[in-house]
Amino acid sequence: MAFPGDGEHAAANTAGDAVVLEITDTSSVSAARAPSSPHPLPVSISDLACFDPLPSPTVAVRVDRHRLIESSSYFRALLGGSFSESGREHVHVSCNLEAAVQVLRYLFEPSESFNITHDNFLPLLEGALFLAVESLLVECERWFSTIASQTSAIVSVPLDFIIEVWDFAQEHGVTFVQDICREFLAQNFAHVISRRSFNKIPYDLLCSTIECPHLTVDSEKQLCEAILYWVSENMKTCEQSNPNSVDGHLFLLSKVKICLLPLGFAAGTKRHWFEFGNNIVCTILDLLKDSLKTLLDAIADDNLERYCIRITEYSKNIVLSGCPQVTTAFLYISVLPTDLDVSFKRRIVSSYTQVDHRSFILYDELEKAAKTLSFKNVHMVDISKCPNVHFGAAIDWLKLFFPELRIFRVSHCLSFQFDDLLYLLLRCPWIDEIDMTIDTSTVTPQHSVVSSSSEVLSKVKPNQKRYGIHCPPYDMQLNSVFLNISRLTLEGRSDIDDVGLLEISVLKSSLCYINIRNCFLLTDDGISNLLMKCTKIHSMVLSYTSFGNRSIQTLCATNPSGHNSGNAHVMAFYMQELHLDGCKGLDSAALSQLMSIISITKFLSLRETSLTDGALCNFVGSSLEYLDVSETVISMVSLAPVIRRNCKLNCLKTAGCHSLLLECGNVEHISGNKYGDFLQEVGITCCLEDVEMGWGFCPIRIEDLVPSFSKVRNMTIGLGTALAENVLCAVPMICPFLESLILRFQVISDRVVRNLLESATNLQVLCLHYCLGSLTSFSFQTKAPALRVLRLHWVTPWLTNDDLTILTENCDLAELSLSGCKLLDSSSQDIISSGWPKLALLHLEECGKVTVEGVSSFFNCKALEDILLRHTGRGIGRSIIDDAIRELPLLRKLALDLCDACEEGYDSPNIAEGTMIRSVRMSRCKTMKGSCLEVPRQGSSRPVHKDTVVLEWSSRRLTTTIVKERV
Repeated sequence: MAFPGDGEHAAANTAGDAVVLEITDTSSVSAARAPSSPHPLPVSISDLACFDPLPSPTVAVRVDRHRLIESSSYFRALLGGSFSESGREHVHVSCNLEAAVQVLRYLFEPSESFNITHDNFLPLLEGALFLAVESLLVECERWFSTIASQTSAIVSVPLDFIIEVWDFAQEHGVTFVQDICREFLAQNFAHVISRRSFNKIPYDLLCSTIECPHLTVDSEKQLCEAILYWVSENMKTCEQSNPNSVDGHLFLLSKVKICLLPLGFAAGTKRHWFEFGNNIVCTILDLLKDSLKTLLDAIADDNLERYCIRITEYSKNIVLSGCPQVTTAFLYISVLPTDLDVSFKRRIVSSYTQVDHRSFILYDELEKAAKTLSFKNVHMVDISKCPNVHFGAAIDWLKLFFPELRIFRVSHCLSFQFDDLLYLLLRCPWIDEIDMTIDTSTVTPQHSVVSSSSEVLSKVKPNQKRYGIHCPPYDMQLNSVFLNISRLTLEGRSDIDDVGLLEISVLKSSLCYINIRNCFLLTDDGISNLLMKCTKIHSMVLSYTSFGNRSIQTLCATNPSGHNSGNAHVMAFYMQELHLDGCKGLDSAALSQLMSIISITKFLSLRETSLTDGALCNFVGSSLEYLDVSETVISMVSLAPVIRRNCKLNCLKTAGCHSLLLECGNVEHISGNKYGDFLQEVGITCCLEDVEMGWGFCPIRIEDLVPSFSKVRNMTIGLGTALAENVLCAVPMICPFLESLILRFQVISDRVVRNLLESATNLQVLCLHYCLGSLTSFSFQTKAPALRVLRLHWVTPWLTNDDLTILTENCDLAELSLSGCKLLDSSSQDIISSGWPKLALLHLEECGKVTVEGVSSFFNCKALEDILLRHTGRGIGRSIIDDAIRELPLLRKLALDLCDACEEGYDSPNIAEGTMIRSVRMSRCKTMKGSCLEVPRQGSSRPVHKDTVVLEWSSRRLTTTIVKERV
């Protein structure tokens, strides 16, 4: 018996071998067919692939009876059993039509022409379950497992697909699908949380993912942020539909290891989740008091897991930045087997909480354990702002457990000494990038120093052999052949001298990028010697150093091993990034020579240098993406040709360039080109993302800024440019991606500020310095949820506590700086500390009587890292420095004024190990008499700053300096 549409198989099959399946779609509302309706004509399997969409509600398909019976338990029972249908040539089946058709195609189409895809996976799975096709179930499991485990899975597998598959598996009890969904999300959680549909993940799936032992996140903060976001989004609907489920959603927060959260983040959660956030802060502070006892108690209670960092075989990044409570013991307990005996765990915790001779004995045992527990996927570790980590032991930890580590970040860790860097090079030569930035020294070579003295800190660590291995001297061990470090950041390390820099030159075979910004002890000779040895360097940040003419001569000198044509054999020719801000040792002739050679540079910063038109005209490069010539004497004579040639320029900073306003009659003679005004040049060539404007930008019309400013994210408008009100109001329209706006000496109004806060939805930074205009409290009576940094310097003298309260309700700040707000009083402290618990920076100057009753409320802002209090009310006690360092574990900078002392000065601090303090500044005024630590008597005139006492800590020394000015 032949059927239409099946000619290719008609000769091969007899009527007894074939059966017509009449499949009715149960999901169709019109599935029921009238008894008198004729049967649809049967089609072949090959014809099914041509239907799009499928005919509905019924399809008839001619297939091989024996193949069905062999492949499907359902058809085995239906066609091969005792049912009345078993002998019929026409069998009716009611099920999901698409699922059944996909199964039939899988069974009868050639295997090479049928593939499982995201589109047909669920129909195949549903059909395989309903029709009991065991082989297809196996194929579905293999396919789903394979695509979920691929390296590119996070990109190729949509989250919506995972959610849809999970829902189906939950409904039908398909455990292997549930397991794969959970594993996929757990292994890729760090990426999944950025997906738009993350908040749509079902509660059960999210809960099982978090409980999965393979849950992989960069940090506990990342997990907590994701859960808080998910809970916030889902509680909105739960409170309306099922109030009882709210508790279940909040249960997810109990899965967070709160003792591993950064203190600043923990403090910030108090704004919207006060009880949860306060519990975290208290837990962290308790750990800071005695982590050893806490960990030993956890071992006794078999509860150590809650203190273990989440590190799995899939981990790529480990981020502990901002966790002052973390000690070296936390690092080690997180990478060792959970089945270790209790006594060994106690030894590890005891030895590595305060590293001593016992860790020396443990090292060999740990080395054996590391052979079976190395984490080869980890390529970045960040333990910045972790002052209680013993870095010698931490380096051993890196060496033992992370053989593929490439990036190590230890910024703002004063206890990470230069010796530690050398030890790191010795132990982990495979590392590619190291960042050991610290805050810039307050006292620079440009300051007028009255007196200075220093003392070696008693807490300085002993020789590096303490770390647990005996090794010959550093210079006998390091072999540059095996060193891979290409990027080294030493910014702010004012304790590194020429000798230390010479030791770094062992990296001559690999070093390509070096950042020594604000390393004041380095000399021009020392930098030059480094450049002579490390000739592969192509990117340098040398700002505010003694980099000078000799170093330029080294850069521009012929390299004997180089090429023989043009400048290709000169080191400067290969410079891709060069930051020379504030390098006062450079003369214009040396800069001219340098400019004539660097031609492939992408990032060039010459702020506050002796750059002239003649020097800049020598620059012929066309690859610039970043150019900063602020505070120089250049004019459009030299700047215009540079802008024209560099169409990829996205950052341009020219603030303080007074000569941009000048007309020059010798333009053609110098540059060979006529030039228009600044904005004309920019508008023709560039599409900026970061811009600083000062002199040379008036007048400005809205049409001058479009479209070249349409992608601007950061904008600074300074002295010399006066933007009209209509232009300022149009800024959110002109710059829809604006994130940071700094206005200096501009005329502003309520309309301008309110429009910015309402319309610039991405605005995170707003700074108003010395601006004029009729600004009132109405300006800030609008929501600005994205705003994180607010600086109001001498623009809001009317600001009251009520206005401050409104501000706390409308924005969630991390940095607040106010000057000239003389109506504020001691109640302002409570408003600030309760309204913005995650403040990291707080600067108050000439702000009424904020501190007349002390500063105790500010200590509730546990995230504070930088505090400045000047002329805020005489009420600050003698012990303020010690109190602040003790109460604020993240504090690095503290600036005070002796006018505010209520007890005739401040006590010198007694700094304990494990603190982060970098500098303390105490300013005094000319009206003051006697000792620099005494306050003036009543009745003195308006204070004018005379000098500043600066206490500054490096990794080894405490330096006390008196500077003849306010700093």
